[in-house]
Amino acid sequence: MAKKTKSESEQVSAPKTSKIFSRQNIVIAGFVLTLVSVAMLLAFISFFISGSQDQSALDAFADRSEPVSNWLGKTGAFIAEFFLHQGFGVASFLLVRLLFLTGLYMILDIPVVKLRGTWFWDLFAILIVSVSLGFFANFLPELGGMVGYELNDLLQDFAGKAGTALILVLGLIVYLIFKVKISPDFVKTFFEKPEKAAPSEDDLKAAAAAQSAATAYNLEEFAVEDTAATTVAPAAAIDFSIEEEDIPEPVLISKPSAFEIDKEALKPTIGSASEIQLKTEPQRQEISLDVTNDEDIEIEGHHVDPEEAFVIEKVEEEIVVSENLADRLVADFGLFDPTLDLSNYKFPSIDLLKDYASGGITINQEELEENKNRIVETLRNYKIEIAQIKATVGPSVTLYEIVPEAGIRISKIKSLEDDIALSLSALGIRIIAPIPGKGTIGIEVPNKNPTTVSMKSVIASTKFQEAEMELPIALGKTISNETFVVDLARMPHLLMAGATGQGKSVGLNAVLTSLLYKKHPAEVKFVLVDPKKVELTLFNKIERHYLAKLPDTEDAIITDNNKVINTLNSLCVEMDNRYSLLKDAMVRNIKEYNEKFKQRKLNPELGHRFLPYIILVVDEFADLIMTAGKEVETPIARLAQLARAIGIHLIIATQRPSVNVITGIIKANFPARIAFRVTSKIDSRTILDTQGADQLIGRGDLLYSNGNDVIRVQCAFVDTPEVERITEYIGSQKAYPNAYLLPEYVGDEESGIKLDIDVSERDSMFREAAEIIVTAQQGSASLLQRKLKLGYNRAGRLIDQLEAAGIVGPFEGSKARNVNFTDLASLHQFLNNEENNK
Repeated sequence: MAKKTKSESEQVSAPKTSKIFSRQNIVIAGFVLTLVSVAMLLAFISFFISGSQDQSALDAFADRSEPVSNWLGKTGAFIAEFFLHQGFGVASFLLVRLLFLTGLYMILDIPVVKLRGTWFWDLFAILIVSVSLGFFANFLPELGGMVGYELNDLLQDFAGKAGTALILVLGLIVYLIFKVKISPDFVKTFFEKPEKAAPSEDDLKAAAAAQSAATAYNLEEFAVEDTAATTVAPAAAIDFSIEEEDIPEPVLISKPSAFEIDKEALKPTIGSASEIQLKTEPQRQEISLDVTNDEDIEIEGHHVDPEEAFVIEKVEEEIVVSENLADRLVADFGLFDPTLDLSNYKFPSIDLLKDYASGGITINQEELEENKNRIVETLRNYKIEIAQIKATVGPSVTLYEIVPEAGIRISKIKSLEDDIALSLSALGIRIIAPIPGKGTIGIEVPNKNPTTVSMKSVIASTKFQEAEMELPIALGKTISNETFVVDLARMPHLLMAGATGQGKSVGLNAVLTSLLYKKHPAEVKFVLVDPKKVELTLFNKIERHYLAKLPDTEDAIITDNNKVINTLNSLCVEMDNRYSLLKDAMVRNIKEYNEKFKQRKLNPELGHRFLPYIILVVDEFADLIMTAGKEVETPIARLAQLARAIGIHLIIATQRPSVNVITGIIKANFPARIAFRVTSKIDSRTILDTQGADQLIGRGDLLYSNGNDVIRVQCAFVDTPEVERITEYIGSQKAYPNAYLLPEYVGDEESGIKLDIDVSERDSMFREAAEIIVTAQQGSASLLQRKLKLGYNRAGRLIDQLEAAGIVGPFEGSKARNVNFTDLASLHQFLNNEENNK
């Protein structure tokens, strides 16, 4: 039987391999049709530009001395004359489209049979368009062509002008209904757009019963083959990134056909996110089993004990419907792409960065040997013998790892820090006793000729390019000369501190540059606070790409400390709004939310949107505390405690994070610390909770701590011209219309009674808000939010102003305010009188 099948398949496929219809011939024919269509297009366009000049040349086609203006010469003029003037007119351009598509299908090995409908409806459209232009534009024969003109005369002779018009309208309607798929119901729905009422429970049950009766599925198709009840586990449950709410609870069906539900088998499958609820009312129940592939099964007339009666709620039906719709949308349009608005955006080239250390690290063997001997000699002077010593050379520091002899106390070696520094004539050494994870003691000695770590070498490293992180940051290189890459999303906030001129601003530039090289403008936004007004101004050029700001604000980079308060409070409002979205989406963090949004499981009409990461960068936090104090501390503390899950991260730089600058609440939520060189051990303990930062050598030498481990890193150097070239490259590309707008926030000093007393200080939307309130006869801030698309603070201020003007009544708890005007005429008269009395 198998041989017969094989021979039949060979016979079927034989015509495809014949010489006449070989693949090469089909491809050549496809290219010929494509080039012919392009030639016809050029000839047609040239005809409308200079067609009248070539009429005489067509009569002398064989005369080579006769000039023509058509782009394809006399052949092009003949083709254009034949199709446009003697043929179908402008409608002949559809023939160009048909030939091009046919040739393209042949080249790409797509069955040309799929074009049958296109050929039929395009030829139908050619006739309709040609006759219509001959009917309405008979004064210009090139539009409808000779065919359209003659057919129009023929129809008018037998049906008259009115009949011809009706025939053309009929042809247009047929084309729209069968080709464009525009039905009368669609037109009615487009104009009416009624608000769909939520279906009642009876309607849902009736629809489910009709679906079940129509499909008439056999229950045994879904039964498990084993005699015992078995859990049907979906394959997607293996992927732990999928939300538990996204996977419907597996249905258990036992083998016997008596439709008995095994309670013991059902118990383990009920999770906390399950939509199955226990009914306590003793009555006959309908058990509906939802299947994930749009198949509904109902078992009616079966009496189940009240304790074992499980009913799938209407909420689960809606979830299943929405998930099936999301699957269809993904199948039709693919996953949502947040970068689609700037699909042509190109990341900065690595050539924009300068390579400061092209030769790499140079190892001075004499220096290593000399330092080793001095360390051993110094320790021997204090009767400390060394069993083993080895060196690891870094960009600016060399790590000497020593293994002391048995019986040597570590604290004794640690106390000799200053003596070893004296013997080595070093700027400052740092002893790590012991090195975490190793049975050695580390002595870090600065190199006499430190090597500059360029940002180019860090960005080009494989570790950064292949980093599977949400917000990768390349800080620099460690002592072992490895690129140090961390994830800001896991920190989740970063505290940078160090004395003046030790590299804090360069470190901030390195952080921002890393994100610019890795993240698309749709994925991350920056809120930059620069009290010094000169450090971050270069990033103004990428305002409409990467920066976020308040509405009605000119500069995206905040240099005025008074505006920082509104920005921080606006970020708190954004944080609350994002948490509401996460709650509605039933997810726990921004990564799961965006993944669900990309899978089209969240409806944008309900307020859902793709959420970019927001990174707040403050260059001099101590200056803000000195000028604003508690007004800055409160929103910073809220963001530090709560903003991690919704993608808002903080990077705060200060010279000394003392208790009066960084409070205990803020500091507890900044586990990631970067300490550049400081002047005292007290400052080092304040930053890192341990000493060591006072022994750094400066010029970008830093200690990074994210918990207990402290890692020494040489920060990558990125100069101002490099940052300028990067921002110019990004700023020269297509951008969004505006910068990313944060929610509006109005401080308490700008709202309330003060605005209501002075009529001239009313909100610009006061009159429009009053008309909406009177029209709806409902005085509430939420109504103004929906109608005018305002934030809650501005809507509340408008309500207070309307109350002061006497348009709405006072606050009455949960009730809506009374409206004192019954119609718009009386309202307009009141407002006009008020303006005249100013």
